[in-house]
Amino acid sequence: MACRPEGRRLQASQLAKGVAMKVFFSQTQMDHRPTQYGVHGRLVQPLENPDRAATLIESLGRLGLAVEAPEDLDRGAIERVHPAHYLAFLETAFERFQALPNAGPEVLPNVHPYFAAARPYGASPLSNGARPAPRTTGILGQSGWYVGDLSCAMTQGTTRAAFASAASAIAAARTVLSGDGAAFALCRPPGHHAYADRASGFCFLNNAAIAAELLRETYGKVAILDFDTHHGDGTQTIFYARDDVFFGSVHTDPSAYYPHFLGYAEETGHGAGEGCNLNLPLAFGAGDGAFLAAVETLSERALGFGAEALVISAGWDAHQADPLSKLAVTGEAYPRVGEMLGRLGLPSVIVQEGGYSLAAVSEAAPAFVEAFIRARA
Repeated sequence: MACRPEGRRLQASQLAKGVAMKVFFSQTQMDHRPTQYGVHGRLVQPLENPDRAATLIESLGRLGLAVEAPEDLDRGAIERVHPAHYLAFLETAFERFQALPNAGPEVLPNVHPYFAAARPYGASPLSNGARPAPRTTGILGQSGWYVGDLSCAMTQGTTRAAFASAASAIAAARTVLSGDGAAFALCRPPGHHAYADRASGFCFLNNAAIAAELLRETYGKVAILDFDTHHGDGTQTIFYARDDVFFGSVHTDPSAYYPHFLGYAEETGHGAGEGCNLNLPLAFGAGDGAFLAAVETLSERALGFGAEALVISAGWDAHQADPLSKLAVTGEAYPRVGEMLGRLGLPSVIVQEGGYSLAAVSEAAPAFVEAFIRARA
């Protein structure tokens, strides 16, 4: 198979000459301010909130990296991943939901179709591509179709924040396509749990997938490497049957952890994409050694795949201080990860995903970015 590794080893890059990196973020991304998050049978204050972005801006600023606002939204770039009927839902859901009798303050689904995570009509549940628009026309049915869990409460500002987050990923990808060695998309809300037509896990638009599709304008093969503590189930599903995008993820074993239904080692791709998907789940309590060994394996497989460009789904929530972490990864692991991925020397878009301890984010993110830049210099 074309996606099987060829045994190539990592080599230090001789390509990068500078150490500057553009960081893209729009203040509009702060407009998503949910007040509810359903977990363990309770509605609690969301861990994914604007403080995360503010912390990232401050911590990356310590490296001398200035934040730039992306240009106007390129909707066509988003529609390469997400169908128009899903985007239309996002743009109208809040107002339609508020028109319901006794509506709550935010859109939260209370009904889900049986095949919400799969394509219907006999297609593989792991195949990429969107489902058709649902037959139901009501907002309750549609919210169950398009929203996968209780992590994606939608406020009045959610959709514009999600589009602005995607715009940051688009700007970073365009910058790399124009010749920069790497760029950072400070995406919030994050994206790797978003399917082509379904929001879930704090995610509404799949920023990493959008960036990868743009990189494919120039590069024949693109790798997406994800080291968030949660498996990027949305990203995997979008590319699962393709042989031009490799998806590799190290994450916590999903057998008793979000996203529960995907992220297992036997998921290796479908059809043309067989061998282009690699999941490396870690047991609860795994520490730096297992985490770093998995990242090295992902890196080697990306090179073996023949990747010409790289999208990095960067989450800081494997850190042992994160409230969602079941791992024992320390802050010392993240500069090592940055060094390994920077050493690949590939044109790279870093896309922000999870990380919910502000102290851990403030430590891990700049350490990773600084090591990544130095490894490329």
